[in-house]
Amino acid sequence: MISSISISDLLAIKDAIHIIDIRNPQSYNNNHMDRAVNIPYEKLIANPSEYLNPNIRYYIYCQKGLTSGNVCQILTRMGYKVTNITGGYEEWILLS
Repeated sequence: MISSISISDLLAIKDAIHIIDIRNPQSYNNNHMDRAVNIPYEKLIANPSEYLNPNIRYYIYCQKGLTSGNVCQILTRMGYKVTNITGGYEEWILLS
């Protein structure tokens, strides 16, 4: 089972966490969550050890939260500490 967090809960702690935007660079450059770094999901899944420290929790989002949920399942099975941001970027726009 993957860990998830809502946008409203995320906004309360966002300054103290690592946020990863797994959308394509064009979407990220158009706009993204505060403090998020862009690592497209293909790159993240192909070589997570290049981007993730297994001792740190990462909060991951996509456009709607579906792809990021799948990515979190894969990374969790690989032993990484990841949390899916439910609702993704679209929910963040509504609540921020």
